[in-house]
Amino acid sequence: MGSPFNITVYANDSIQIKEVTKQAYLLVDSLNLIYSDYLENSELSKLSTKAGQKSFTQVTPALWDILQKSVQASQKSNGAFDISIGRVVKLWRKTRKDKILPQPIVLQEAIKTVGYRAIQMNPANKSVRLSNPNTLLDLGGIAKGYIAQVIVDFYRAKGFKKVLVDAGGDLAMSWEGTSGWKIGINVPNSEELIQQYLVLQNQAVATSGDMYQYVTFNGKYYSHIVNPATGMGLTERKNVTVIAPDGATADWLATACSVLSIKKALKLIKAMPHCEVMIAEIKDEKILKWQSKGFNAYFAQ
Repeated sequence: MGSPFNITVYANDSIQIKEVTKQAYLLVDSLNLIYSDYLENSELSKLSTKAGQKSFTQVTPALWDILQKSVQASQKSNGAFDISIGRVVKLWRKTRKDKILPQPIVLQEAIKTVGYRAIQMNPANKSVRLSNPNTLLDLGGIAKGYIAQVIVDFYRAKGFKKVLVDAGGDLAMSWEGTSGWKIGINVPNSEELIQQYLVLQNQAVATSGDMYQYVTFNGKYYSHIVNPATGMGLTERKNVTVIAPDGATADWLATACSVLSIKKALKLIKAMPHCEVMIAEIKDEKILKWQSKGFNAYFAQ
């Protein structure tokens, strides 16, 4: 995944926890070999090479599940989250490296490859077809949260009830009893970031956006988050934090809410059970904040 992966567990048996944790990291590695778009031999990359073929390709249960969740996320967000954005994302990776904006004609060609409806899924035998011959899949907006949740569930199945998994800043967790995990988040206030704490139990939290991390070209800000509709890096300086019941949902919602207008983001969150969002944006050198109705309830007292 190219991101730090940290696991915190309450355990009584040091020998058992060492063995289980070894298995957990092997599971992380195995999922990375399936989901990575950086690895040419990953299952995801191999599926992308078959784009445009008439036949369906049977995929592993692990890939099927995350693809299914991704397509559902695209449907719920009306395309604000879209894993078929791979070719556009590659252009922006090159942009950040070379410090040169994509040529408009090149970007327009890449945009033509975007569209989650090209991902056709056959549940009868868990097979997938990419109808657009140029589609390139990228799970960057969901995979970290998804894997974090898989690892939490793995520990719970082994009998460990208090688990916190941090996948590059996307957190999933479980807790038994009162209190919960105390999670520090940066809350924009005036001109600086103030660390506050959330108390969460069997939930996940993800933060997305580039309020203080961005690249500039000709005085204009560009985020690493790309709008699937325009192919452009976001120019709004936003910071989005989402609380959700599971890691995958928190991850993709944070991405989608970064892309959507404030009004549409709040509407999306309202339609998602047990989800909350806090959005901050710099406008005219001032920080503006919005929250869903229930977000404040999670701040530590």
